[in-house]
Parts: sequence; C-alpha cells; structure tokens
Amino acid sequence: MTAADHALAASLASEAGRLLLQVRQRDLPDAAARKTAGDAESHRFLVGELARRRPHDAVLSEEGADDPARLSADRVWIVDPLDGTREFSEPGRADWAVHVALWERGELVAGAVALPAESVTLSTPEPPSPAPRAEGPIRLVVSRSRPPVLVAELAARLRGDLVPLGSAGVKAMAVVRGQADAYVHGGGQYEWDSAAPVAVARAAGLHTSRLDGTPLRYNQPSPWSPDLLVCRPELADDLLGALAETL
Repeated sequence: MTAADHALAASLASEAGRLLLQVRQRDLPDAAARKTAGDAESHRFLVGELARRRPHDAVLSEEGADDPARLSADRVWIVDPLDGTREFSEPGRADWAVHVALWERGELVAGAVALPAESVTLSTPEPPSPAPRAEGPIRLVVSRSRPPVLVAELAARLRGDLVPLGSAGVKAMAVVRGQADAYVHGGGQYEWDSAAPVAVARAAGLHTSRLDGTPLRYNQPSPWSPDLLVCRPELADDLLGALAETL
C-alpha cells in the first residue's frame, strides 16, 4: 500500500459519486430504472478505472461476477458502486454512498466513502477525528427500512435512541462524524457493504469488530459477513457487554 492507493480510493469514490449525481438527474421512467442505471454505470466506471490504473490487482464488486482468483491475490479492491439504492432512487434523499476499499495481505489498508449528495468524501488519508460525544442517551444508527429487533433490544437495555438512516456507509460515517455513537448490524451483509466504512472508521480511531468482539475478516471465500459493530472507542466495552447479554 502506498500514499497513491489512499488517494486513488478517495478520487475514485468521489468521481463515481459525481457520475451518480448525473444519473440521478436524468429523466428515467421510475425508481427501478434509476437504481439499475446507477448501479451499472458506477460499477463500469470503477472497474474500468481500476483495470487501467491497478491492472495487477483483483476486484470484488457488488455488481460484478466474483472471480475466485481474488483469493490468491495479494491486493483486492472491494467496492460498492452504489450503497443505498433505495435512497438513491428517492428524490431529495442524501443517505446513499459509494465505497472503495483496498485489502492487502490480510488487512484493509485504504478506503474511502463518498457521500455524493453532500459533496463529502471521507477517506483513510485524512479521516476526521470524532467530535466530543454529545450529552444524552447513546445514539444507535439503524436501518430506516428494516430496523432489526436486536438493535431495538440493545437500545432498550442501554436506554438509547435509534437514528434511522439508509446506506450502511452513511450509518458508519455518522459515527465517524459524531452524528451517532454506534452502528450495530446483526442481520448480515456483504464485504462491500462494510469494507470501506470500516477502513475509514479505523483510521478515525473508532472501534470496529464483529458483535462478539472478534476481528472482522475480508477477502474471504464467501463475501457474506454475519455482523458488525462500529462505535466510539470509549463505548466499546459497554456495547460488547450489552450485546453479550442480548444475543
């Protein structure tokens, strides 16, 4: 990994985000067409640019066929061309994202999450330091469309508040940006949903793990990841303890 890899992750996420904003402005027939066009065009852009600029690296993308050759590669780019397709398809919503991460020899080493509707990209070279925690109950980000029972039970146990948001990347970045205290996900997701957000969260000094506290693993034979915790470091022990009692 080099400084150029950090810069490439950030620039590709930002450029794909600008492309998606253009797609969103088109006169497409319905939300389904908007989702399809956004996914496809962002995927083509990211895969094409990575093939041109990092031709020897493997790529794992939500919208591409999974090539088993990635399992023997030293470097794998893990990308989600459009995270939060539902929100992308709804005019006026900003809680969707683009994820670009680099895995190298067992670890996430670079990543970027673009929030195109806000003209913001958070990346590993210059992650923001979490702001001081706001006074009041712990704030747990949760899916706006499929809030899991686990997080509702955890919020009740901790007397916390739920903050509904769309994209997984937006949820994790809400913790990075101090808009929430923790992102707890227990319903399973794919590596491309969390790789870039986790890379950025780690660079910002946040705690990241599975719900039982064990390390997150990437570039696995199955890209399915069972669960995820991203939180402020000073809350990690309390959250992991409460999760152990809740699970």
